[in-house]
Amino acid sequence: MNIAGRLLAFVIALASPGAMSQQSSSNTEIRIGNLMPYTGPLAEFAAIGKAEAAYFDMVNDRGGINGRKLRFISLDDKSDPTVALDLTRGLVEKGNILLMFGSFGTAGNLAVRFFLNERKIPQLFVASGAEELSDPKAFPWTMGWQPSFRAEGRIYANYIQAFYQQRSIVVLWQNDQFGRDLFKGIQEGLGDLTRLIIVDVAFDISDAFIDGHVSILKRSGAEIFVFAGVPATASHVIRLAAETHWHPVFLLNDAAASIGTALNPAGIENSAGAISATFLKDPSDPAWKDDPAIKNWLSFMDKYYPSGDKGSSAALYGYAAAETLVQVLKQCGDDLSRENVMRQAASLRDYEPSGLLPGIKINTGPENFRPIRQMRLVQFDGNTWQPIGDVIETAFSGAPKK
Repeated sequence: MNIAGRLLAFVIALASPGAMSQQSSSNTEIRIGNLMPYTGPLAEFAAIGKAEAAYFDMVNDRGGINGRKLRFISLDDKSDPTVALDLTRGLVEKGNILLMFGSFGTAGNLAVRFFLNERKIPQLFVASGAEELSDPKAFPWTMGWQPSFRAEGRIYANYIQAFYQQRSIVVLWQNDQFGRDLFKGIQEGLGDLTRLIIVDVAFDISDAFIDGHVSILKRSGAEIFVFAGVPATASHVIRLAAETHWHPVFLLNDAAASIGTALNPAGIENSAGAISATFLKDPSDPAWKDDPAIKNWLSFMDKYYPSGDKGSSAALYGYAAAETLVQVLKQCGDDLSRENVMRQAASLRDYEPSGLLPGIKINTGPENFRPIRQMRLVQFDGNTWQPIGDVIETAFSGAPKK
């Protein structure tokens, strides 16, 4: 069945009396809930959920988890927090899910966090880098997956301090919690040197004035341009800067740094020199063409997600996140209580999903609900991402005074 058909089947199954009467897990099935922006302004990230659905199909074809098949109920919340809460209530109260997994977006995950924690439903490996979604003391049933947005922002700030001291900076950031968090991380990392940010502009996801924003930033005369947004906007911004003969040092956030969905569409010659920080391999990067993990990824896409873009970093993200959940469920053995699911999620030791960069490992504990804490700075040379230095475990939260 194709992806669209599966999603429709999930919605129908959720509404059926038979589905409503089933248990969250049994001797034959494990029910997993998920929300994705299959439509709406962030639909370019729907590939995450589609890849997860395909990954679980592959696991089921191989016998499931400890003899149980995975039932992945993935619904469209349109990136609307109110819709997210309504759908989550339905998944818990009627869909009888064991857990929520990998739902996309900060606002939606925050909207459902209290409800899920009150009901003691695991909210695992959320697709957001908001630090509030990895707070085990306040919300012991909610766990992140990727590095935090603020830590990523601090990494860019530290890089600027190390290589471009006293250079003027402009920032174009998406006007939502993701963009605010990353921008805050940059400010934290720069400390007193925040004064070097001479202009920052917030933009909405559907902003029709990106050209004007870029023009304002160019007129500032800044030497460093930091972008925080989605791949489509990043591609547009890179192209605009090149067309106006502006060539600052260009730093763009991890989620927007896909060769396939951002840099190639912007023009390879325009994108050369771009800098980012990442934790996943880029499936469009020829540097990985002989990598066994990426070869497996390509075979997986051919068989289970043939309509998907093999160069999509979002799809590889979903694949690696689903791989992590499967590891947790395997560790659960026959004890599929929600308490044990959280216990095993907080017991990952040097786990390496196949999509992660070499040297980056997943570690969790009762007080560590941020599974991936490492990133690596990279620079695009017009063909591949070239590493800058070693894997970064942490980033300074404040620059030294100068």
